Amino acid sequence: MVLPVAGPLRCSRRRPDRRVTATHRRPDQGQPLLPDPERLPIRDLRGRPARLDRARRRARDLDRLPARRRLVLQAGRADVREGPLTVANQPAGDSTAPAIEVTGLGVRYSLRLTRKNTLRNSLAHLVRRNGGGAGHFWALRDVSFRVVHGESLAVIGPNGAGKSTLLQSLAGIIQPTEGEITIRGRLSSLLTLGAGFDQELSGRENILLAGAFLGIDDGEIQRRLEDIVAFADIGQFIDAAIKTYSSGMRARLGFAIATSVDPDILLLDEVLATGDQVFRAKSKERVLELAKGAKAIVLVTHDMHWVTEFCNRAMLIEHGKVIAEGQPEEIVRLHETRSEEARRSVAALPA
Repeated sequence: MVLPVAGPLRCSRRRPDRRVTATHRRPDQGQPLLPDPERLPIRDLRGRPARLDRARRRARDLDRLPARRRLVLQAGRADVREGPLTVANQPAGDSTAPAIEVTGLGVRYSLRLTRKNTLRNSLAHLVRRNGGGAGHFWALRDVSFRVVHGESLAVIGPNGAGKSTLLQSLAGIIQPTEGEITIRGRLSSLLTLGAGFDQELSGRENILLAGAFLGIDDGEIQRRLEDIVAFADIGQFIDAAIKTYSSGMRARLGFAIATSVDPDILLLDEVLATGDQVFRAKSKERVLELAKGAKAIVLVTHDMHWVTEFCNRAMLIEHGKVIAEGQPEEIVRLHETRSEEARRSVAALPA
């Protein structure tokens, strides 16, 4: 079994021996991660469903803890405040500056292998291909690009090229091993739709919870609530627990939430095929509206029709490296040509 593990979610301190430091530029460190940290889902200890409510208990008194424990707690909280989770709350700033600026980005995964490893040769080949040492490989290496406001960038490439890793790095889910990412504006990501839902809460309650994590105050999310419910179009299930939803229903609700916050930057990873034909048409219209509103969009997809019809620029990635950038039609043709050559090379190998 192979478990790829990237860097921790916390933002590590800079090391003096590093030539390039992987960083996210962040707003004022005093800015809270949530507008109302006490308004969180509280699970009843007797087994009743969780609900949104005020915390009944006060936070633990740090003064009563041993000095060593106090230090550990405070250090951990400081790391969270400094980490990439706060990127989404950064103000838009100058609209003439790039919405996304990536320089020398690299993400190295560790390979944790079990003793009974039957993929030894394949993994050894993977490590050699990426130029790494034993126990790790580079999912992304020396990736640099810009996305300006009003631009829709399609990221295409074969499976395992590093496309999803790139989006997760932009969203702050993965801390890059090297390089620099600059995000200018409010960011919303649709990477794994519905992955952050509380299974015991209803769809309506999860909308309120998601609004808090997106930095939307209670009044604003309440005003948008009915529009989100209507767009998701899941009927009476909106008041049922998320654990009763199908994967398609979760994705629809997640899409409705993520595209309701008027983001400056939107990250999409294979989510535009969600739902039936009617919902796909609604999704397309919603994304096009965001693009017209001077928003920057980065889309990962295997649907070349979306690339040529929806995006105004494309980037081809293979083996974690940028192969080419340019007009969508040109990059799609290049991708199809290289994919066909790769298939012929595999077919020519001896059985």
